[in-house]
Amino acid sequence: MQIYLVRHTTPAVAKGICYGQADIPINEQLFEEELRLIKSRISVKPEVFYSSPLKRCLHLAQELSLHVEEDDRLKELHFGDWELKKWDDLPADELQVWMDDFVNQALPHGENYKALYDRTCSFLMNLLQQPYERIAIITHAGNMRSIISWALDLPLENSFRIALPYGAIVHLELHKNKQLNQLKFII
Repeated sequence: MQIYLVRHTTPAVAKGICYGQADIPINEQLFEEELRLIKSRISVKPEVFYSSPLKRCLHLAQELSLHVEEDDRLKELHFGDWELKKWDDLPADELQVWMDDFVNQALPHGENYKALYDRTCSFLMNLLQQPYERIAIITHAGNMRSIISWALDLPLENSFRIALPYGAIVHLELHKNKQLNQLKFII
């Protein structure tokens, strides 16, 4: 199965703001150019498009395909009380506790990275049962890192080393025998 993971385009949010499941729109000034680049980089037509229901993903998905299936499991990390706050304004002690173990440490009224990984992998396990050969998933960096971590057996604590700019595309080739999974390229 060929999977094209596509990160949403640039959101309309100021730099330094913590956002995850906050449903912020796209940056309209950058969108057309980012869309053009994404379209030019997917060399084959996926049979099906899945998307996070958040605006910044769904808008892109609907520009790429007339038929998009939304799935809540593709939402970004829920930052709870930290949503839409400046990173610099977060309590330093709480931030440090989370940074020391973001995989297992839940955010205040939010979730931990393991919870995001589990729901993303639940989506992926369902997807792998489908008869499709080429799939596009329009989602967020956290979900993309989770799928890559699962596919390549990478430790979750190392997955944030994977740089995924807005509009990034990751091509994975997944097999029934997980040992044959490949990260084909990153754009």
